[in-house]
Amino acid sequence: MKQRTWPPNKGPSPFSSLPFPNLTPSSDSSSNFKTPIKTSPNPSSSTPSPSSSHAADFSALPYDILAKIAASFSIPNLQAASLVCRSWAEALRPLREAMLLLRWGKRFKHGLPTVRPNIDKALDSFIKAADLGSALAMVDAGLLYWQMGHKHKAVSFYHKAAQLGDPAGQCNLAISYLQAEPPNTREALKWLYKASSGGNVRAQYQLALCLHRGHGTNCNMKEAAKWYLKAAEGGYVRAMYNISLCYTSGEGLIHSHKLARKWMKRAADHGHSKAQFEHGLSLFSEGELMKAVVYLELATRAGERAAARVKNVVLQRFSESSRDRAMLLADRWRALPSC
Repeated sequence: MKQRTWPPNKGPSPFSSLPFPNLTPSSDSSSNFKTPIKTSPNPSSSTPSPSSSHAADFSALPYDILAKIAASFSIPNLQAASLVCRSWAEALRPLREAMLLLRWGKRFKHGLPTVRPNIDKALDSFIKAADLGSALAMVDAGLLYWQMGHKHKAVSFYHKAAQLGDPAGQCNLAISYLQAEPPNTREALKWLYKASSGGNVRAQYQLALCLHRGHGTNCNMKEAAKWYLKAAEGGYVRAMYNISLCYTSGEGLIHSHKLARKWMKRAADHGHSKAQFEHGLSLFSEGELMKAVVYLELATRAGERAAARVKNVVLQRFSESSRDRAMLLADRWRALPSC
């Protein structure tokens, strides 16, 4: 992309919509891009054919309803929806423009080699994109307001995104209710369930914590373990560690040493320091001394003091070359990516 520090301000709209292939115009210019319903040649039958009824439903969907449905769409999904028919393409034009504003906002928020970070410009882009109906931009605007200490404004944007069905907005709104003084756990649980059902792994983990600790509800370890497992399978590292503990203790799930070890290792490989310590202890007890030292060293570097004491005991059994190799392996270790 050609580098610019800020989109031009000339003309009624400084942003063009996201590109998508040109659609063939309808031959009926008076249809306002709507596909007419074909009537049956039999006058006694008032039911249109399935294909014509289906096509009419696409084009007849009100613009405001379609915009709400698509408010949380990613760019590929938005482009695909714009190809359904001319009517949809026209209705989704504001959201395609919002995606460009959202891109510029993220560039100003994080900075690029040719774009300097500018929080004010980032926030301005997010707000303009939110005004065009983008739930994704509402969440980003809320995050910036929260970081700036304007929590009331942040919650307002989170609430708008949550009502449009955005799982990230629902999750952030729920967490803001949990952190309020006093906490509004009833509303928090309501939105956590919605976000968790929508696949947001952070919400799944937070919901599991509430169910585990009995925050705003009765303690329910079986339900908590269910959401810990979903979050862990979705890549949430803290959930990986907690589900390992559930399998170890048999709380909420059947006791399984094999599954407990599997999830503890996954959490350790994703950089969870306590998991690295505990997995190192397991390796030590099984006689895998070199691997044990590597994990214990990683845990030590992350601040786990108890890991350092165990590591030093193991290192006393090593030759100097083995110690050097263990430290080299720890230096080369990289955490697996997580959500």
